[in-house]
Amino acid sequence: MSAFMDRLKGNWNELKGKIKEEYAELTDDELTYQEGQEDQLLGIIQQKTGKTKQQVKEWIDSL
Repeated sequence: MSAFMDRLKGNWNELKGKIKEEYAELTDDELTYQEGQEDQLLGIIQQKTGKTKQQVKEWIDSL
């Protein structure tokens, strides 16, 4: 399992707050994390932010 996935599972509530601080247009429903749904979550964040999937991963890792 990647460090990115570990980070999502371990600190999602904290990460979600930081993501919403920067991108307030993302809703709680859009940022609901479910195990096995990482790609869908990344796709939503990617669509709303205009970043590539790799940029989103790197950005979340930097939070």
